[in-house]
Amino acid sequence: MLQNIAYNAVQAGHSVLFTTASQLLLDLGSHDSARALDRRLKHYCTQAGLLVIDEIGYLSYDARNADLLFLVASRRYEKKPIVLTTNLPFSEWTTIFPNAACAIALIDRVIHHASIISIKGDSYRNPPLAKRTRAPRAAHADTAAR
Repeated sequence: MLQNIAYNAVQAGHSVLFTTASQLLLDLGSHDSARALDRRLKHYCTQAGLLVIDEIGYLSYDARNADLLFLVASRRYEKKPIVLTTNLPFSEWTTIFPNAACAIALIDRVIHHASIISIKGDSYRNPPLAKRTRAPRAAHADTAAR
């Protein structure tokens, strides 16, 4: 679904930057000088019309990474759209960010003008055990009949 949103934005003439949270933070964290970091932040904060950050919440963040993610959201706030995906409800973001105040401020900026889509259900990557165990038997029976 996220890729379809990004694709439709491109089709409508907008520039889109798609990244995972870990890629974003590895990139930003690799810059030691304030000047280099500021230049790279501009890449994420002003150049792309739509910034898509996937997989927030799959890893926990140290204070520096939490600050970097906050900087990106803060600089884009009320200027350019941002789409985030997460496997955690906002109430659990304090478990992945070391500073609850940073998590709350980030959530505040992200949801201020947001449309939140919550998807519930089984993962398509992990079908129920019954489906996984039936398929091999059916394949084996088909092979034996030949």
